[in-house]
Amino acid sequence: MAEDQQQLEGEKLIMDLAWERQQKKTFTAWCNSHLRKRKLNIEEIDQDFRSGLKLLALLEIISDEKLGKPEKGKMRVHHVSNVNMALNFIKSQGVRLVGIGAEEIVDGNLKMTLGMIWTVILRFSIQDISVEESSAKEGLLLWCQKKTAPYKNVKVQNFHMSWKDGLAFCALIHRHRPDLIPNYESLSKEDPRRNLETAFEVAEKHLDIPRMLDPEDLIDIAKPDERAVMTYVSCYYHAFSGAQKAEQAANRINQALRAHQENEELMDKYEKLASDLLEWIENTKPTLENRTSDNTMEDLQKKLEDFRDYRRTQKPPKAEEKGQLESIFNTLQTKLRLSNRPAYMPSEGKLVSDIASAWKGLEGAEKGYEEWLLSEMRRLESLEHLAKKFHHRVAVHKGWAEGKHEVLNSDDYKECTLQQCKALLKKHEAFESDYAAHSERVEQIDKIAEELNKLHYYDADTIVNINNEVKQDWETLSTEMDQRTAALKEKEAELEELENQCLEYAKRAGKLNNWMLSAMEDMEDTHIVHSIDECNELIVEHEAFTASIGDAENEKNSIMEYSGTAADPETGNHYTSVSPNEIEQNWGKLVELSEKRKLDLEEELKVQTEHEKLRVHFAELANASDKWMQEQNEKCRTISLSSSGSLEETLETLQKHLESIEERKPDIEEMETTHQAINLARIYDNPHTALTMEHIRTEWDHLRSTCGRTINEVENQILLRDALSLSEDQIKEFRASFDHFDKDRSGKLEKSEFRGCLLSLGHDVDSKQPKGDENFDKIWKEVDPNGMEYVTFEAFMDFMAKDVRVEDTAAQVTDSFRVLAGDKPYILPNEIRRELPPDQAEYCISRMSKYTGGDAPDEALDYESFSSGLYGESDL
Repeated sequence: MAEDQQQLEGEKLIMDLAWERQQKKTFTAWCNSHLRKRKLNIEEIDQDFRSGLKLLALLEIISDEKLGKPEKGKMRVHHVSNVNMALNFIKSQGVRLVGIGAEEIVDGNLKMTLGMIWTVILRFSIQDISVEESSAKEGLLLWCQKKTAPYKNVKVQNFHMSWKDGLAFCALIHRHRPDLIPNYESLSKEDPRRNLETAFEVAEKHLDIPRMLDPEDLIDIAKPDERAVMTYVSCYYHAFSGAQKAEQAANRINQALRAHQENEELMDKYEKLASDLLEWIENTKPTLENRTSDNTMEDLQKKLEDFRDYRRTQKPPKAEEKGQLESIFNTLQTKLRLSNRPAYMPSEGKLVSDIASAWKGLEGAEKGYEEWLLSEMRRLESLEHLAKKFHHRVAVHKGWAEGKHEVLNSDDYKECTLQQCKALLKKHEAFESDYAAHSERVEQIDKIAEELNKLHYYDADTIVNINNEVKQDWETLSTEMDQRTAALKEKEAELEELENQCLEYAKRAGKLNNWMLSAMEDMEDTHIVHSIDECNELIVEHEAFTASIGDAENEKNSIMEYSGTAADPETGNHYTSVSPNEIEQNWGKLVELSEKRKLDLEEELKVQTEHEKLRVHFAELANASDKWMQEQNEKCRTISLSSSGSLEETLETLQKHLESIEERKPDIEEMETTHQAINLARIYDNPHTALTMEHIRTEWDHLRSTCGRTINEVENQILLRDALSLSEDQIKEFRASFDHFDKDRSGKLEKSEFRGCLLSLGHDVDSKQPKGDENFDKIWKEVDPNGMEYVTFEAFMDFMAKDVRVEDTAAQVTDSFRVLAGDKPYILPNEIRRELPPDQAEYCISRMSKYTGGDAPDEALDYESFSSGLYGESDL
């Protein structure tokens, strides 16, 4: 055991001596790299610093400060004084010198001298190195790791073993100056001497890094000295510090350009989406505002089907585009505020408010269009019914008038007997009575024709022509009737005897027959009802008619009994054309029509019962959905305003809430199906609910867009929070202030509300105080750059957090370009391409204007105006 211990101590002593030799060589070279600036030099580090003069000169060079006048004497006391002055300066730089005194340095103590120089190297060459959040030794190691990361055959983990094969040194040079080691790929771990010699020679010849080590210092020693390697590597860091600054400048420019390009993409997307949406609205709105048709049910039905297709397939995607447009606008404004860019102002006519106004106009036209269609269909349905009624009455009239002209123009009375004459006269009187009774039917035909013409029935011309024919024929009958009356009365003087019974029969039979004809007309008349109550009214009327048939049947039977004695069965009744057989036939037809009418009304009652079920079903769905959507709207607002968790938790809750809303879409679709069935059935009213499908659609779209907009607001709040490094407590504090003055819970603050909020937070915006209005107007322009006349929570939060915001400015980007340009007022295309990625470089070159000042190459570019343009301070 004792022998092993002695062996270990021996090996340690050998290692310490090797490290000491390495440090002496490396530190000496390091000191000379600085002393040469004053044409000074040291050869033995433990001897040449004993007087303190060269030590003071070294400290003045590396600190760029004057340390005072040294002692020129050659006595020990003078040397101790000079060294003490140097050590005191080192201590004043925040360096602790443990166990190192002036006497040891003056006496030439090598260990103490190397320890002192190492503290100087640490303080002035390594301590100020900072990479990301690491500094000094850790920062230098991280820098080496980041720079050599692309080289697969290099892995830097420390400042001793990682450098033995020489590849790490070569990789550092190749990363920054690939032209100095163009054949890097040919280097091999198996030939460390070649690698080290290549690196040391290139560094000394081209990078002005003195040769502080030799290949054997790393190859022949099991573990190279960490301090010596670190000292030498630090020279590489400082040699490439200019490149480091250029890299940082390039990173800043890249970041600014990416933000600008992303914003441009969002602006282009917004403009295209807004243009397409406005164009669609402009093209769609005239169709919905058109209130003309060809007055046919087929045309209106086609328009209604097209309108349903528009509501179900055309409009929903456009509503989603509208919500997407608002989200893009809000996100873009947030990104612009965060990157210190001016607010985005869309092209004229494409503001969010313009889109909303156009959309509102579209929905106004849409609502009026549907109401017009249903009203027109109802009107045409009534006109069709009225037209059928007209043609039916005309047909009845023509049937009645058929053969009347021949009778009136007949000269049958000239050769008749008195009895026959009286019969002809009585028959003519019966005709006059019949004519008078029938005049009401002609008047009804004329009134119906007049109404159809007035209501612009599509076939009104035909109706008018038919009506004119009826009236002309009626006037002709009147003339012929008067002429026959006069002729019969002249004959009556000669023929006085009449058969009273035949006349009585004729009067009663004609009256009964007219009653039957009129009743049959009423029963053959088509009916139109829209409710169970209207149907029941017709049923009650028909039951009343059925009850009156008994008395009419008694009259008919009495007439039929009387007709047997009133005329000769062979010759017939000369006083009327209404034969008993005709009365019997009309009576049978009347009874048959009465039964059919009863069955038709019973069938109609079934139809109206089904219609009522549709009304009730739609009302139940609509009332329940309306209440549910109001609750979900309130729930969405509650989640966004009252959440006690983080914004991410609020966002997740809102997204789940939106998913639960979408799960109710089948209910809306079921209502759409029921609504379609109601329209197809031509049901025009619903007493069970005041809600319409239009209202439900609007509420549904509003609920989904509100939830989507709220999600977008929370996402923007997260974006703002992260960009501004705000805490959840700060976000909640901002939210509490905002909500206190947002009385109507609209998510926006009007001018008066925002002023009150600012006053409560201590801002000098009181209109009664000097400059109060001026201060408020300045703040208002900042939070409402687009003239929306309200402040969103995102804009409010951005305003509140501006004191903690680290802003990226045009001046910073300009300074970064100046670094790449080597402090020139212009930059060359090859300088841009050398430092920036290809796409970013070409983006800059294509947009930069030519530099016009002083003597500059033709390809010189103006980076200052370009930087200003990125932040809206000039035009790109």
